[in-house]
Amino acid sequence: MSDSEKELPPLQPPVPPAAVPVPPAALGEDEKARPQPADEPSFALESEDLIDMMKRTVDRLHLDGTARGDLKILSRSLRELRYAFKVFQPFRRRRKVTIFGSARTPPDHPNYVQASALAARMAELGWMVVTGAGGGIMEAGHKGAGREMSMGLNIMLPFEQSANPYIQGDPKLVTLKYFFTRKLMFIKECSAVVCCPGGFGTLDETLEILTLLQTGKQTMLPLILQDQPGGNFWKGLETFFIRELLENKLISPEDVHLYRVSHSVEETVEEILGFYRNYHSMRYVDENLVLRLNHRLEEQTVADLNKEFADIVVSGQISQRDAFPEESSEVEVAHLPRLVFHFNRRNYGRLRLLINAINTV
Repeated sequence: MSDSEKELPPLQPPVPPAAVPVPPAALGEDEKARPQPADEPSFALESEDLIDMMKRTVDRLHLDGTARGDLKILSRSLRELRYAFKVFQPFRRRRKVTIFGSARTPPDHPNYVQASALAARMAELGWMVVTGAGGGIMEAGHKGAGREMSMGLNIMLPFEQSANPYIQGDPKLVTLKYFFTRKLMFIKECSAVVCCPGGFGTLDETLEILTLLQTGKQTMLPLILQDQPGGNFWKGLETFFIRELLENKLISPEDVHLYRVSHSVEETVEEILGFYRNYHSMRYVDENLVLRLNHRLEEQTVADLNKEFADIVVSGQISQRDAFPEESSEVEVAHLPRLVFHFNRRNYGRLRLLINAINTV
């Protein structure tokens, strides 16, 4: 049996960071209670029903005569995700920032120093830091955050398998064979994404999260493209977006609001914290998009939002209310006020602008 076919090695379950009071801004939802993804119907099947469904699917694989190679892919993927879910489960409510970037960036490079400083600042604010667990920018993230506030998602490669010394051997480190399971965990478990300069892998991760945000497959979150002061790495990509994609109508004008280019740690931190200044989280209840808020809006503000964002409302108006009965399982956000409307599920750049507006009142 090859290493890729063996069960992932058992580790002691990770424990949450030391019992230090967590700032409210670093606490999100209990993802175990809320629908995944956010638009999952409120009448979703119970856990037992889903497990039975998976068992029936496995039985059908045999009946279908599925090729052994395909079975290996499915088996490994399921085992990887099960283990990753187990490792991340104790930290579900803790907000996390995922940091992407080159594995080749040396410790004395400004991008490395900047990534480490960003991670240190976010850890001070109670956020955990998730990286790919390798060297370069990934190592900088874990160095800055410290082992206690770091989580790692390593990838098995013939030439690059060991994790960086700041996360190596930690029970919060998961090693995965497939990039697609790894990227799923990067995005599923975070409340913000920061992309530092990097190569093909970093560009792949950056464009994937942009695509997920643009299509609504990812719950809205801040995406920051961070460069060193005076750097042109992301500005060059942004210029390409404008000249080639926007001007040729390959993207919509509002899509450029799905990300922000930053040149300092302070700017990046402000973008992340500002996104959650009043906006807390979102989910769908039937056809209604529900935006949870940290504090209630004035009636005039809601009226102004209705005027400014009428183009993304399919029917009715944006209204403010308390929690729906369908949200009763999410007790940690039950007290929060809601903005509710029938979103067209198409103009996600405009939705981001709506969230920005909510955060500035």
